[in-house]
Amino acid sequence: MSNVLFLGMPSHGHVNPTLGLVDELTRRGEQVSYFAGETFRAKIEAAGAVFFAYSEDLDIFKAGGKPGQGGGLLSVTAKAPSVIADILAQTAGMKFDYLIHSAAFPFTGAMVQLLGIPSVSSLAVFAGLDRFKDMAGFKLPDEVKVNYELVANQLKTTYGITMPATPMEMMLYPSVLKLVYTSRYFAPPSAYLDETCRFVGPPVFERQEDLDFPFERLENKRVLYISLGTVFGVFDTKLYDLFAEAFADWDGIVVMAAHGVNLSGKQFPKNFIVRDYVPQNALLNYTDVAVTHAGMNSMSDLISKEIPFVSLPLGADQPLLAARAAELGATISLDWKQLTPGSLNNAVQQVLRDPAYRAAIRKINDSFKSAGGYPKAVDEIFSFKTEHDIA
Repeated sequence: MSNVLFLGMPSHGHVNPTLGLVDELTRRGEQVSYFAGETFRAKIEAAGAVFFAYSEDLDIFKAGGKPGQGGGLLSVTAKAPSVIADILAQTAGMKFDYLIHSAAFPFTGAMVQLLGIPSVSSLAVFAGLDRFKDMAGFKLPDEVKVNYELVANQLKTTYGITMPATPMEMMLYPSVLKLVYTSRYFAPPSAYLDETCRFVGPPVFERQEDLDFPFERLENKRVLYISLGTVFGVFDTKLYDLFAEAFADWDGIVVMAAHGVNLSGKQFPKNFIVRDYVPQNALLNYTDVAVTHAGMNSMSDLISKEIPFVSLPLGADQPLLAARAAELGATISLDWKQLTPGSLNNAVQQVLRDPAYRAAIRKINDSFKSAGGYPKAVDEIFSFKTEHDIA
């Protein structure tokens, strides 16, 4: 049995993929101490970990980030001294054998040096990493460079650790084992996905979530599920008006998740159920077809349930994931900026009626099942432990 320090990032897209991993680790005897945002306490504790809350908000969008920009994440790096000090204070007297971190957690290199333990990376995002890696040499504004140098010098003075030359390098810590939550078949070709990567299948796990939802309204109905995720869906509320127009006459129920979206003053057809957050795992058991932002977690859930879907990628890795699914024949990917109610409705009807889409989805799902899932991921971690003489 080993003690594991888990350093997550405070977003559904980064935490949710790791819940099954934590569950499998703790069932096989590992003790996991998991840092994240307070919002995720219940989920993480239900998976079997001991929860710790960060002292700072590491949400890159709250820190000033915008879709397609790195400003928020660069701003978060300025919090390194306080975040690191707090992690050390909260875990004082605890000895950890190894560290698992979200690939997006920016202070992994510092923690590895301070604790003297090896690390495993959890890649909640795997598409587009080549392009992100190329930004390591990107010329940053002078103010950003000066602020980073101040932080790096402060950490060196306080702890005697050496930080990388740039913030971008800091955010690309090269763990010797990377867990990638998809199959090799589905992953887009990428030089970043090298021999250190282990493709363990999608992050499909029956999360312990609040099931306060009117499932009785879905019984014996044709259900369309619409979700733009928990980050990018807030940036253009006009899309929700378009959804209402496109599916006002839908023969069944439309369930629409609009997390953090201000829909005050908007009216939706009677066949719509609109919620800030829905228990997606349970909901998909009733779903016939979906419209998705093509985020990794949602797409993996849809494919694993073999539900046909239309993709509306909004940002980050979503365009590449949608393009890969479309390339494999599993979806229709639409440009949300050119979207009309008619084009969306037609695409939904097409993926629902044409069996070729389900066949392509089934092929991807077969590759998911062959990847081994969370048991395979923990097998890889245990092999990693053996290589590093960790009991």
